[in-house]
Amino acid sequence: MLEPHLHRVKFLLYAALISICASTTVTSAQAQEPEADMKTHEQYPFIFHLIQKTNWQTTIEKGQVYYPPTYEQDGFTHATANPEYLLTIGNHFYKETQGEWLLLKMTVESLEKTGVKTIFEGTAPVGDKQPDFEGSKSELFPHILGGIESGAVLEVINVTRSSSGEFLSIDW
Repeated sequence: MLEPHLHRVKFLLYAALISICASTTVTSAQAQEPEADMKTHEQYPFIFHLIQKTNWQTTIEKGQVYYPPTYEQDGFTHATANPEYLLTIGNHFYKETQGEWLLLKMTVESLEKTGVKTIFEGTAPVGDKQPDFEGSKSELFPHILGGIESGAVLEVINVTRSSSGEFLSIDW
């Protein structure tokens, strides 16, 4: 009978430890109230990540977890919940990056099932590129605190680009 209570105590201690760690690594300017997380999550139920097609194919072929090229520098995997920003983000951060691109569609829950937490915060640089695109301060963006496993991805969607690298459309 005592064992279920021990699991709850372990969970509460773990949650407290995560909370303490998060409060020491997130600046007050970045920190958001949990209510803000929920509001964004309810308004936009999906999380999207733009990825180079070759990177995703390699990840799948090798059975690996995907980490973006700037993960080590940024400390998380960038994403957006509002699909209206996808082309803007692609053109701001990745227009100069050659190749075909895909869009990974996930949820907070599908990522959690693979052991990855997602938090909603203000925009942050991607590598050395500043997030100074139009609308960057208008809402919170999902930051995936880990890599992306194929099991977290609900749908892989093609992205159409011009020959000059401009992101033109998402092939919904």
